[in-house]
Amino acid sequence: MPIGSSVLAAVFLAIASAAAPAAAQQRTLGPPTGSVRIQQVQVAFIGSGEVGGGTLKFGGRSYGITVGGVGFGGFGASRMTATGTVYGLHRLQDFAGAYVQLREGWALGAQGKGSVWLRNSNGVTMKLNTRSQGLQLALGADGILIGFK
Repeated sequence: MPIGSSVLAAVFLAIASAAAPAAAQQRTLGPPTGSVRIQQVQVAFIGSGEVGGGTLKFGGRSYGITVGGVGFGGFGASRMTATGTVYGLHRLQDFAGAYVQLREGWALGAQGKGSVWLRNSNGVTMKLNTRSQGLQLALGADGILIGFK
């Protein structure tokens, strides 16, 4: 599925509006409003690309989601699973869209771990713990597009 120029523009606009440091975010996010599980494949060589999907749990229901994105900073390829908490989600339609991703982590074989903070323009924030398999070093920012299946 090719990404159109308007989608890329939205991703890079999201990257440009950098989020606050993770520690400050967690103090001001309020109570959790949902949870998420994401599985994706990441490929990086200076630039990076990602494709995958997962499940959002919100309001007692589960929703299938799609995940894709482009960014910069990293080298290698890995398969990542992320699970975590959603904050600031009050209406389901506020979940989909472009997110800023700040990440750090590593993967070597089956031992990779990291953390990811995602935030969109609707005020929805996700704090994710990641596990990766493969060979990848990542430190940078990405724009992530999340939609519903």
